[in-house]
Amino acid sequence: MRKVLFFVLLAAALGGCDTTVKKSEVESVDYGPRPQHFQAAVRDYLKIRLTDPAGAIVEFRAGPQQLFQRETPLRKTQWGWALCVWVNDKNRQGAFEGFYPMTVMIRNEKIEHVNGGPDDDNLVGNRYAREQCEQLGAPFKK
Repeated sequence: MRKVLFFVLLAAALGGCDTTVKKSEVESVDYGPRPQHFQAAVRDYLKIRLTDPAGAIVEFRAGPQQLFQRETPLRKTQWGWALCVWVNDKNRQGAFEGFYPMTVMIRNEKIEHVNGGPDDDNLVGNRYAREQCEQLGAPFKK
């Protein structure tokens, strides 16, 4: 019963998070120059987080594009040049798990924030990754 109540409350909290961004918010921050070495930065980030980094399939589906993530009760404000990346890593038995999306925000050639992915594999992180990949032009349908 507690689990059910927890998930009901979490769903209500997620549903109440307004992630709509205003033009003034987008224009109020400095995105820095468009990143040049974003693929290498993402691969370096994943190298120490994946089960089989050499065997993983990493697809850069969209970006880099400027993206602003407004603050909600569950996430802080983030902005940067965003990428939608789909990853298919192997499990400990050597079988592929299936693709999952993640969004990576880069400023000044440095990864500033990641939604979804190995460090953020939870309901909130995965929701943000799916929504942002869709905004960037690479909707994730499983």
